Amino acid sequence: MAEWIDLVDPDEETLRAKAPETLHPAALRRLLAPLDPESLARPRFEEHGDYVLGVLLVAVAVKDEDRVYYQEIDFVLTADVLLTVSKTPPGEQPFDPAPAKKACGKSDQPGLFAYHLVDEVAERYLDLVDDLLEEIDELEEVLEANRLRDVRNRLTDLRHDYLRVRQTLTPTRDAVHTIVDGRLALEGVDLFPREVALHFADAYDKLLRASESLELSRDLVAGVRDYAQAKIANDQNEVMKRLTVLAALFLPPTFLVGVYGQNFVHMPELQWRLGYAFSWAIILVVTVVQLVYFRRKRWI
Repeated sequence: MAEWIDLVDPDEETLRAKAPETLHPAALRRLLAPLDPESLARPRFEEHGDYVLGVLLVAVAVKDEDRVYYQEIDFVLTADVLLTVSKTPPGEQPFDPAPAKKACGKSDQPGLFAYHLVDEVAERYLDLVDDLLEEIDELEEVLEANRLRDVRNRLTDLRHDYLRVRQTLTPTRDAVHTIVDGRLALEGVDLFPREVALHFADAYDKLLRASESLELSRDLVAGVRDYAQAKIANDQNEVMKRLTVLAALFLPPTFLVGVYGQNFVHMPELQWRLGYAFSWAIILVVTVVQLVYFRRKRWI
């Protein structure tokens, strides 16, 4: 009967006790290597004699904190056993294979165990894309509230998150495709017969759908960024328009004051008793006329 053995951050002694005796030292080092958030392993499936070594990564979105972290699941698949090694990210929770194990039947072969694991990873990526789409909707609401600084910072983080998610999702999809098209096959051991490969095709379709949705999300983020930049430019234009109107209002009074500020002796208004009031009347009339004109033009 096939068996699924799940380990979380095992030490070398525990891993050697559960792993196949033919496990290559390089594969052993890969299984024991801690998860490094700054230098993530590349998802892949590799043939090693009578077993397959797999590396899977799952991106997890933390909505309340607007961040994404990664879980790593390595596995060794033989004709009798699926051994999975879940690695704990610093300060986070490791990947929980319980839903995938629950979906397995007692009579399932190890290849189907691996399918349920991959299918669970594919479902997690679909959930991740949904979370990212919700984040884009929230960004649009924040943008309408004129919190441009928050939007600009979050757009930068989102773009970085999208690039990293793509770096893990694309190779995961390609690795699953090697099973679907029959390229991953061991000599003398048929781990992925046709009925199992068809199940992997379902998981591949989910990963493909997640990839397409991720590209759509990237386009939406680019649209939000362009809208934010257009809004900033429009706000700046509004400010410049108001400053221009103020400058236009002060231009006629400045002209009048400049005329009467000339030190000529023979200026008829200088000796006029009502000259001061007359100059103010001209300034006020011209200013009011300008305001009415600007209002009709909808400049203010």
